[in-house]
Amino acid sequence: MAEPATLQQALYRFLHEETLDGHRRRVCQHLKAYRTEALGGMQVQCEACGWEQPWYHGCRVWHCPQCQTRATRVWAERQQEALLPVRYFHVVFTLPHALNGWVQLHPEVLYRLLFQVTWDTLRRFGQDRRRLGSELGMTVVLHTWGQNLSQHAHLHCLIPGGALLADGHWKPSQGNTLFPVRALSRRFRGAMVAALRRAADDGELHRVTRPGEIDAVLDRLMVAEWVVYAKDCLDHTPTVVDYLARYTHRIAISNARILDIDAREVAFRYTDYRDHHRPKVMRLEGEEFVRRFLLHILPKGLMRVRHYGFLANRCRRTKLPRIRSALNAPRPDTRDASEDRSAPATYPCPRCRVGRVCVLTVLRPRLNRTDILEHRR
Repeated sequence: MAEPATLQQALYRFLHEETLDGHRRRVCQHLKAYRTEALGGMQVQCEACGWEQPWYHGCRVWHCPQCQTRATRVWAERQQEALLPVRYFHVVFTLPHALNGWVQLHPEVLYRLLFQVTWDTLRRFGQDRRRLGSELGMTVVLHTWGQNLSQHAHLHCLIPGGALLADGHWKPSQGNTLFPVRALSRRFRGAMVAALRRAADDGELHRVTRPGEIDAVLDRLMVAEWVVYAKDCLDHTPTVVDYLARYTHRIAISNARILDIDAREVAFRYTDYRDHHRPKVMRLEGEEFVRRFLLHILPKGLMRVRHYGFLANRCRRTKLPRIRSALNAPRPDTRDASEDRSAPATYPCPRCRVGRVCVLTVLRPRLNRTDILEHRR
């Protein structure tokens, strides 16, 4: 029986490491080393039947399809403490595709401005006395891909529906949408174009070298429609974190979507949102598949999940108790989740199914340890 097609196989077959910058090359080396002796592991043995085998470590990089499954569960457990018994709203802010070239030239600048302008837009709407009149909270996740692995930079924002007023009362949002989408879109467009002009004036877009390109692109964008999409609100608090976790640890393509890899091509499933959300199959030349995947390896150190307002890490310890007091709501019980994480893992023997495996010895990694720790992100 043939082994399932995986991203790891595609990288082994079609990646040309000599063409990559140092950061992308190291990330791909770790993806290729997933569950191999290069990352080290343990020699284990069944205490009942004597079965013995090496178990190698995962790579734990952000872009690994296998490693993100467990990371999703762990992250969701940790976020339970920040849950509030209110409605949540999911709003998506998208960069126009006309900026895709600039994203490739200056990813740190474009992504930084995307986060800043998105939060500033929502914060201003929240502070408007005609709406909530105070500060919002928000968890936001950066995605850079479309279903066909094309460049499609956008932010998924999950926002509790309300704000804590200065007098200590909680003011809930009204209606099934947090703010008018059209007004959000226009505010976002103007603020982002202005931020890009300032960045250009400050020399931050110096790799955009064609004469007049910056002014021409930004002038066109000011008269174009920008996409801000508001999804249905979430009324069931227990599902909110699981819902967001699916976005925080989603990667450009999962192994489940890769159907086949041959000597020349990679075939994978995708959803065509422009054609009534129909599932389709795309076949790409192997090098093109890898090129598209590489578009979505983020710059080193860039945090793709961030918290703002009363959910910011520096604020939540003081503000969340005040909000729960205003809502007369208890703090979520997270003891079970923490107990599960601290419990030692035991594994049944895959051969006899009766005994438990135990560790005989630690297998040292063949990759440099400093390099492994530095690039697990």
